Amino acid sequence: MHQKHNLDEKYTPAQVINVQAFLNQHPFSRFQTLIFAFCFFILLLDGFDTAAIGFIAPSLMAEWAISKQGLAPILSAALFGLAAGALISGPISDRIGRKLVLGFSVMLFGLACTFSSFAPNIEQLVMLRFITGLGLGAAMPNAVTLISEYCPDHRRSMITNAMYCGFPLGAAFGGFLAAWMIPQWGWRSVLLMGGVAPILLSALIFILLPESIRYMVATKQSQDKIRKILRKISTATADIFPFTAPEKIELINSKTGLALVLSRQYIVGSVMLWLTYFMGLVIFYSLINWMPVLFNDAGLAPKMGASIAALFPLGGVGAIFFGWLMDRYNANLIIATGYALTSICIYFIGQFTGNIGLLMLVVFLGGGLMNTAQSSMGSLAAAFYPTQARVTGVAWMLGIGRFGGIAGSFLVAELSRRHLSFDEIFMIVAIAGLIAAGALLIKQYFHLENK
Repeated sequence: MHQKHNLDEKYTPAQVINVQAFLNQHPFSRFQTLIFAFCFFILLLDGFDTAAIGFIAPSLMAEWAISKQGLAPILSAALFGLAAGALISGPISDRIGRKLVLGFSVMLFGLACTFSSFAPNIEQLVMLRFITGLGLGAAMPNAVTLISEYCPDHRRSMITNAMYCGFPLGAAFGGFLAAWMIPQWGWRSVLLMGGVAPILLSALIFILLPESIRYMVATKQSQDKIRKILRKISTATADIFPFTAPEKIELINSKTGLALVLSRQYIVGSVMLWLTYFMGLVIFYSLINWMPVLFNDAGLAPKMGASIAALFPLGGVGAIFFGWLMDRYNANLIIATGYALTSICIYFIGQFTGNIGLLMLVVFLGGGLMNTAQSSMGSLAAAFYPTQARVTGVAWMLGIGRFGGIAGSFLVAELSRRHLSFDEIFMIVAIAGLIAAGALLIKQYFHLENK
């Protein structure tokens, strides 16, 4: 029977080291904490840049005389880029590695967001927001995958979800910052800040961030390079070992990348992950892009509306608790419950416009549940797919799901055009949460072995 090694024990030269077992039996090191910090700040800036356009929307409408329907292309341009960036980057990352794609994607969305702050008209802003989206779409799945491949099995969901909290925190920070900056320096200052920071971070990524250890083993890279990384986690390694990273499920015909994601082994789970993430983003972008405008229409002052809307993404820090639960219980059922409760809260947002206190409370609770469930999806997908297709699997879930964000942006515009009331709009958006919960129950039924 295989026995667990003591933390300070040297391995014997006859052994083949399973890198995942190595990660499982050693404490989470300072080196792994550094990787976590990089990925956290990448998603923080990702969330800031993704949500910034929604918070500056009222100022854009006023300065450029844009109608709510005319605002939809600006709000959705980055989402088309997000979808394209994720779908394209996944297969590339599974071929050339996570680090390179991550570094260039962060640099791209930083440069594009910086140039967006100088856009002279709607057409150029739409184009630059699309390019921003390309970088954002490629960054997130690589960050999620990289940290997950450095985590011990028994803490993977909690650590990955904690890292994912950077996204809703960045989005919330964008709201509070926009409410403070726009009256003083205008809407362009928000985009400028959202561009400079990623450019600086991308330089550090190329210098300090390591490649995924599981990817290096799966692609049979230098044993010496692998050993050097493992020694940064623990010195309990000798000098001449072969390394392995076996998968939970034996792969058929050595399929990799997209072919594996779409294979009979994974297709039902893949489609259900896509549908769940799609519906989650219908909710997220319907509300994050349109709540300031809808609250303004309902009679709230613009600054008050932006501040209340900023409470919605702030609640995503609850993903850490979901991650703890997912490491111990059935991850599909836990996240499905989160989406079902989200649906209830979204419905009640439409009922409380006359009471600021209750409105703030239900926005915060709804955002907490919604963003906790949505933030947990990256960890769920990363655990579902093997190393050879992990970035592709995560990226395609994020990429196809992004069309839900596009649908959400246009949905509220269309509902407003049809003159639906404030409460009716939120009731319709709430239905997406029930669909997301149902999709995860189907995934659970067809993939019992993946918990």
